[in-house]
Amino acid sequence: MVTLIGHHPDVIHDAVAKYGSPLNVISTGPFQRNIESLNQVARGHDLNFRVFFARKANKCHAFVDAALNAGAGIDVASEQECAQALHRGAEGRDMVCTAAIKPDGLIRLCIENQVTIVIDNWDELNAVGNMTKTLQESCPLALRISGFRHEDAKLFSRFGFDIDDVEALIDVLPDLFPNIQLTGLHFHLDGYCPRQRVSAITQCLPLIDQLKAAGHAIEFLDIGGGLPMRYLESESEWNAFWAAHEQALRGNVPPVTWRNHGLGFQMVDGQLIGSRNLYPYYQEPIREQWLETVLSGPETSTGSIAEGIRQRGIQLRCEPGRSLLDGSGMTIARVEFCKQLSNGDHLFGLAMNRTQCRTGSDDFLVDPILLRDPRSSDTAAREGYLAGAYCTESDLILLRRLRFPAGIGRGDLIVLPNTAGYLMHFLESRSHQFALAKNVVLESERQLRLDAIDAA
Repeated sequence: MVTLIGHHPDVIHDAVAKYGSPLNVISTGPFQRNIESLNQVARGHDLNFRVFFARKANKCHAFVDAALNAGAGIDVASEQECAQALHRGAEGRDMVCTAAIKPDGLIRLCIENQVTIVIDNWDELNAVGNMTKTLQESCPLALRISGFRHEDAKLFSRFGFDIDDVEALIDVLPDLFPNIQLTGLHFHLDGYCPRQRVSAITQCLPLIDQLKAAGHAIEFLDIGGGLPMRYLESESEWNAFWAAHEQALRGNVPPVTWRNHGLGFQMVDGQLIGSRNLYPYYQEPIREQWLETVLSGPETSTGSIAEGIRQRGIQLRCEPGRSLLDGSGMTIARVEFCKQLSNGDHLFGLAMNRTQCRTGSDDFLVDPILLRDPRSSDTAAREGYLAGAYCTESDLILLRRLRFPAGIGRGDLIVLPNTAGYLMHFLESRSHQFALAKNVVLESERQLRLDAIDAA
């Protein structure tokens, strides 16, 4: 990606001219290296381990293919994702279904292909059990567990069976649903705290012992996703931004965000209240260091977490999305206008909308890269905001005020780096009947091809 931007900007300009703006460019090399970095940690602990790529983080087929080629599995969250993975060559043992909503069509597809279904509640359990009876087929299941104790508090989640209620469920499973094979336990915790994962695993391991003693062939423990990544190299820059933003919210300096947007904070009676409604763009530990911290954590009966898992002869699984896609994509948009508003602010209008680079957080705090149109002659420094194509006051691509010291003008390209994880596709929409962004795969320094999701 860096080589393409730095040495072949003409290829990017040509691609946007051919496929339209915005354009998503992806690369599978960093993705596979991120998978291997986790595998190396597990090998260091002599663990049976497998990564399952959370497909919901990016819809491109190239990442499904790359995951399977790297020996990873696929975590699917819808019937369409499940069908696509099967079409790309995944088999049931390569997949796990963690969909928050599981209609009959998805359940049937999973059962027919022996995809492990992660059960979240009694209604799902009944639906799967009844479907196994209708199809006269067995089905591998994992129970999603929640409600773990951590530092004298209960970790709340809207997903899963509370750990205090699981024993009663286990007692009735064989009689209610003889075709169901309970093969694993699963959990997913909100946030990125490794100590919380240690607490959850520590409480799951004795439960696995109970399940095995009751005759259930438990094969794995799945710790879900939420493996952290870091977008920014500099912690000092991250802290400096928040210090400047706080001063702006207090009225001591000019705003650094559009209309002094708080990014989760607001001033109330002279007090700054709230919390950051953003991904932690700088954090540590990340990915492989984070996994090492978890696996080295204490498990009271046998030593470390890794030792507790290894001694039970089960596979450890995880389902990263964002952290596997770190460094694997960028979104490019064409500048269509520059204008100054009556209050003095400048707007730089892009041929894209904010849903095409957004998750559920308030903003994307990564600096864009400007690729000038070779025909541009405007070099006057400008400072302002990137605006989107939707006809609403709120459609800002980024909320931060940006400075372009060498100018910016119509026909230039804005590159939003590291957007492959969730930002490209999670909330994309086509209001105003705008087409969704095309997705191209970088195959060599100068060669791009449409991903199969768009090639049909």
